[in-house]
Amino acid sequence: MTKADKRIHKMRQNPKNVRFEDVDVVLLALGFQKRQRGSHAVYSLNQWRITIPARKPFILPVYVRELLALLDEILGGE
Repeated sequence: MTKADKRIHKMRQNPKNVRFEDVDVVLLALGFQKRQRGSHAVYSLNQWRITIPARKPFILPVYVRELLALLDEILGGE
């Protein structure tokens, strides 16, 4: 199990306690390109795109659920 896998598992266990840095590490490890202007970071990989606001200390659970749905779509398709 890689570090990214461990962070994804941790996100699934408690979506209210996810830091922006954790999301950043997971998406960059999967090959996403990051573009950040202001308070929002946009990650893109082929046809997939997700926007995450860089809130401190934790991001909102709605964005974590959106991220997990995207990861299920990407990793489930491989």
